[in-house]
Amino acid sequence: MLLPLRAIAHQPWLKLVLAYLAGASTTLAFAPYGLWPIYLVSMAFALSQSQPLSPKLTFYYWLSFGFGCFSVGISWVHVSMDTFGGLPLAASIGLMALLALYLALYPALAGYLLAKLTPQSHYLRNLLLFPALWVLTEWSRGWVLTGFPWLWAGYSQTSGPLSPLASVIGALGLSYLVALLAGALALLFSAHKTSLAKRGAPLFIIVLVACSASYMTKVLSPITPTGKQVNVTLVQGNIAQSMKWQPEALWPTMLKYMDLSRPEFANTDIFIWPEAAIPAPEDMVSDFLDNANQVANLNNSAIITGIISRQQQQFYNSLIVLGNHQAPMQSSPDYQANGINEFRKHHLLPIGEFVPFEALLRPLAPFFNLPMSSFARGDYQQPNLNALGHQVAPAICYEIAFPEQLRANVTSDTELLLTVSNDAWFGRSNGPLQHMEIAQMRAIELGRPLVRGTNNGVTAVVNVDGEITASLPQFETGVLHASIPLMTGTTLFSRWGQWPILLFSWGVLGYVMIRRWTVR
Repeated sequence: MLLPLRAIAHQPWLKLVLAYLAGASTTLAFAPYGLWPIYLVSMAFALSQSQPLSPKLTFYYWLSFGFGCFSVGISWVHVSMDTFGGLPLAASIGLMALLALYLALYPALAGYLLAKLTPQSHYLRNLLLFPALWVLTEWSRGWVLTGFPWLWAGYSQTSGPLSPLASVIGALGLSYLVALLAGALALLFSAHKTSLAKRGAPLFIIVLVACSASYMTKVLSPITPTGKQVNVTLVQGNIAQSMKWQPEALWPTMLKYMDLSRPEFANTDIFIWPEAAIPAPEDMVSDFLDNANQVANLNNSAIITGIISRQQQQFYNSLIVLGNHQAPMQSSPDYQANGINEFRKHHLLPIGEFVPFEALLRPLAPFFNLPMSSFARGDYQQPNLNALGHQVAPAICYEIAFPEQLRANVTSDTELLLTVSNDAWFGRSNGPLQHMEIAQMRAIELGRPLVRGTNNGVTAVVNVDGEITASLPQFETGVLHASIPLMTGTTLFSRWGQWPILLFSWGVLGYVMIRRWTVR
């Protein structure tokens, strides 16, 4: 026989189970499901249920909520460790669970501080302090230990009604709005004696203002078409991950990309080949690069490709431009590996691209010896790639999840955002689809169309509203051709970034702490 809801509220272990289930349900708010209201309801439920708890119990409650969020939401992490890392299934799931538990510490910290600093006013608690703490802990999660800003609450709005506001306040600002709406919704669940109309008034006002602001942001957008367009072809090679780094697969892989591109030269300005499409250092494949460079040059095109570049004894996960840089039919078509017009990945993926405590960890398991896991780091800020005179701001794979880094590399001359990836590591899981959703948010924030080239999906074109306008099926070999309208103008997020919402949140936290101290 099911316990009544009121009885459940007095069972601590049942509260933790419900917290876990509420957190787990938030996965449905992100790709591929896109049921964005679920995040609001789940967070509001957790906020109302944790309200009467002590700071210590509140910490465990939100730890359970966060563990639900991440143990389900990023369960795909174990695929690379199990399938390609040589770890037993139990070990890979165990490591994934440890990562989820670590990430759960951030919402747990937000909950603990909320309980510790809770003002007497429910309105101040839910509508001011909680959103500020949520934003600050999400932001912290995005940079501590190199950062893991996956599943920010704001990404649930990528296809939601508030998405246009990302051009002003960014994904982190949308996280603030989601937490604010959840706080207002939680007031409806609260048991204090004020009338339902009074408790519901903040929710009505916030929804009205947020939706109106979202609509007006889109109507008054400073981003306008230039009247020009660029013809782009993205090539999805669908190279099996098990073969990608095998020496015997090198030339077949490179020839496959060239063969897929050749029929498209007549109507393409820029070709995009994905991350490490050429899985070898430049100096090992100079003959192929010289040939591809001349073919692109003679066809008035440029090829942007992922490759391993080398400077002295350091290797970089890079993008280079073959063919025409400044304009069609350059006078000097020979390719030279000189580091000019090259982008080197800055934000490296722990374990996958560098191994912390290398001497200690590498001997432990094959997982710590993944191919090409000893890259050097490129500069934080680098010039745009120049392809046929078009300025392209790139991000390689994981870097697209860091909005401030891409913003730092976008200038007034930037015409196109580019991200390349190889998500074959994560099979048919939700990981690549969540990765695509994050990339869509960058297009909204920065007001530029985005192209995403991958080995096996999701390969797609995104407009400045964050909408996918063209894509290839996953796990298939193919080419995607698109004529992309170019835009001009600068979003407010491009100018200010995350700093306004962060400074406001720090200010709220400081105000509550001072107020609490002076009251004492």
